[in-house]
Amino acid sequence: MKTYNYSDLSKANIQQLVQRNVDPANEIRAIVEDVISNVQQNGDRALYDYANKFDKVTLDKLYLDKAELTEIALTVLPEQKAALDTAYQNIYKFHETQLKTEGKIETMPGVTCWRELRPIEKVGLYIPGGTAVLPSTFLMLGIPAKIAGCHEIVVCSPPQKNGKVNAFIAYVALMLGLEKIYLAGGSQAVAAMAYGTETITRVDKIFGPGNQFVTKAKTIIQSTTTTAIDMPAGPSEVLVIADETSNPKFIAADLLAQAEHGIDSQSILVCTSPAIATAAIEEVNKQLSVLPRAEIAQQAIDNSYIVVVDNLAQAVDFSNQYAPEHLILATENWQQVTDSIINAGSVFLGNLTPESAGDYASGTNHTLPTSSYAKAYSGVSVDSFVKKVTFQHITAQGLQNIGPSVQILAELEGLHAHANAVTVRSPLTP
Repeated sequence: MKTYNYSDLSKANIQQLVQRNVDPANEIRAIVEDVISNVQQNGDRALYDYANKFDKVTLDKLYLDKAELTEIALTVLPEQKAALDTAYQNIYKFHETQLKTEGKIETMPGVTCWRELRPIEKVGLYIPGGTAVLPSTFLMLGIPAKIAGCHEIVVCSPPQKNGKVNAFIAYVALMLGLEKIYLAGGSQAVAAMAYGTETITRVDKIFGPGNQFVTKAKTIIQSTTTTAIDMPAGPSEVLVIADETSNPKFIAADLLAQAEHGIDSQSILVCTSPAIATAAIEEVNKQLSVLPRAEIAQQAIDNSYIVVVDNLAQAVDFSNQYAPEHLILATENWQQVTDSIINAGSVFLGNLTPESAGDYASGTNHTLPTSSYAKAYSGVSVDSFVKKVTFQHITAQGLQNIGPSVQILAELEGLHAHANAVTVRSPLTP
């Protein structure tokens, strides 16, 4: 990991450091646009072809039904079911609190306004299945969708070599009460949910993380169709802020936890002394050597770096410019700086709060904005699966109170029909 001194970095240097997952030559866009066009034109046929090309499997159908999922889930061990059940309960408990009804407000006598929640009718959940199968992501997306009351939940996940899905994915589908999982991955799955095929229903909003191809597909879909997306959630990333109260073993473990996601993941350490950086690197090398996914993690670490700062305030300043998906305050002094955190997807406070707890079972959602999108996007929540519809009701007294202002404002904008809509309702109208 290359080390930089914050005091030596210009604004341009910092901007270059915090930039990631760019596609300057539009190579990824060109590939993804071709996939989207193929799926749009050829539907199921394109999905069968891509399963053969990318997943190296020949499918005889594009989905698994409930009976098949039940059979696959039988191989999940009791202790694994217990762990998934714990995660389910904690995630459900946290997200259930987000489903709040709002009160009515009388803005002036006789004029009442309020908002009510309505679920998005059809949502699509993309569950990655590349170098790692992620039932945790299925929980993170499926639970708030169920709480929100979405009418139809379409789930796509890449097929395994046997043409099925992982047993844990099947078990989560049953926990959520879902009837099917569609066997499609990558940008082709995003295209299928955006346009619909003979087998897969078109949805109103697509959720789920993925690689740069999935992320690019989601951004293209959002700008070219009426299908919305949750956020541009691409390759995973973590930024760890550490000081003299940090534990180098913990720091290294957290950096590697993100690095093992994929070769395009990024693990950034921002620390208050060169000594902390040295100790952390030693621990990274020691822990890396025994990881089953060491080759993947090593490539991600090679793509990562360390920034040495003078104090925690500088560390948070750099973090806000980076806008990390996951931010870990690996310090006993975290309470001093939490108010200064502006841009982050999810924050982990103190030395005993590993990011992996949030990935799996603490209750918060792990589908989060990456690539600096935390400057403008929130992570997935129940809010992501609902619309908030405004209502208003005006009585005769209310119309008398508000009518003159509406008429004047309409007339000054030259919109006389707007003014007339009030005039014809006036008690003074013959």
